[in-house]
Amino acid sequence: MHIAIIGNGISGVTTARFLRKQSDHEITLISGETDYFFSRTALMYIYMGHMRFSDTQPYQPYFWKKNRINLKKGYVESIDFTKQTLQFKDGENMPYDKLVLALGSTPNKFGWPGQDLEGVGGLYSYQDLENMESHSEGLQHAVIVGGGLIGIEMAEMFHSRHIPVTFLVREKSYWNNVLPAEESEMINRHIKKSGIDLRLETELKEIIDDGRGRAAAVITNTGERIDCGYVGLTAGVSPNIAFLKNTDLEVGRGILVNENLETNLPNVYAVGDCAQLREARPGRRPIEAIWYTGRMMGEVAAYNICGKPTAYDPGIWFNSAKFVDIEYQVYGDVPADIPEDMATLYWEHEDGEKAVRINYDAHDGHIRGFNLMGVRYRHEVCEKWLAQKTNVEEVLQNLGLANFDPEFYDQYETELVKAYNQKSGKQLTLKKRRGLAQALAFLKS
Repeated sequence: MHIAIIGNGISGVTTARFLRKQSDHEITLISGETDYFFSRTALMYIYMGHMRFSDTQPYQPYFWKKNRINLKKGYVESIDFTKQTLQFKDGENMPYDKLVLALGSTPNKFGWPGQDLEGVGGLYSYQDLENMESHSEGLQHAVIVGGGLIGIEMAEMFHSRHIPVTFLVREKSYWNNVLPAEESEMINRHIKKSGIDLRLETELKEIIDDGRGRAAAVITNTGERIDCGYVGLTAGVSPNIAFLKNTDLEVGRGILVNENLETNLPNVYAVGDCAQLREARPGRRPIEAIWYTGRMMGEVAAYNICGKPTAYDPGIWFNSAKFVDIEYQVYGDVPADIPEDMATLYWEHEDGEKAVRINYDAHDGHIRGFNLMGVRYRHEVCEKWLAQKTNVEEVLQNLGLANFDPEFYDQYETELVKAYNQKSGKQLTLKKRRGLAQALAFLKS
């Protein structure tokens, strides 16, 4: 049996690896982007000089031949699902017995005049990075459009080379559709303190052509002209499925799949950013363009292809990022707007660049979420408390178990317990300081 996988990102590669672990089927991994799989989240570090491109490749070139995973570089232009054949841009055809669509995402464009000029680009593919690089020498000013995680990454990249950056965010506060108000305001302050020109409640209206097909400036919704030699479009991403929309494959915003990641067509699966669950788990979104969910989907698809029925379960939500110098972690349920059935404990350090938020049930007190800014907690410890619905007071008394590295990082559990006591009128006390040994014992219990 020949299994073709379109896309060599984390979802496609994980599918291939787990197929090989469980079978001797012929596997072909297809991509027009790069010869080998690389860590997409490390693109910014290549530009900033922290890593070489080769350093972002988790596997040596010999890995693929050793594991009998065929690599095919090329762009699939269309798919004949009836004949089970892929048509490549260069005219070549490839038959398959089973197909895995791991097509990833593409940066959003909203029909802005000038959006296709030279010197305009996103930050998703390796080609996007090359585009940034080719326009960086001598660049006097960059404008970035869109207030999400990719936008702040691109801003930091240009800033690392001392290229002035103006950051256009249409919302009243940075990423306030995800972050609660206090955390969002913290990042506003930090972006400005870092020397990035943050413009809130400001939208792109038009990108101006310099007369030679290159970006020369932007016009905002207020009528202001900002001269620039590069415009970064980072207003989110969408599933990369445009070439599939007039086929028999059922699509919504993404490719519609069931819990086994099967599409409506026989022998066709979809995983990662391009997959849209017909029925998402409670509290989760139908499309989640996150590295770890892509990896999990790849593993699940491999099991199902190999005749081991397995339902996709993303588990407890988590994510991490970096806002210039502030690290961010979230575990569980931390909505931007706290609902009535949820209570929240928020503590912020006097330096204004560290904060911990602990959400818990307003009725019975069980833990529901952690939001961490500039402070690290152990993933496994937080996940266990969330899975077991541990009471917030027990969590607070044992908060030292979550410290990522108490030998080298400051600890703030005393301040959090004090804040909770002030809020609740209780007199909780911390249990003795907890280190790695205690944390490991807790996880085994």
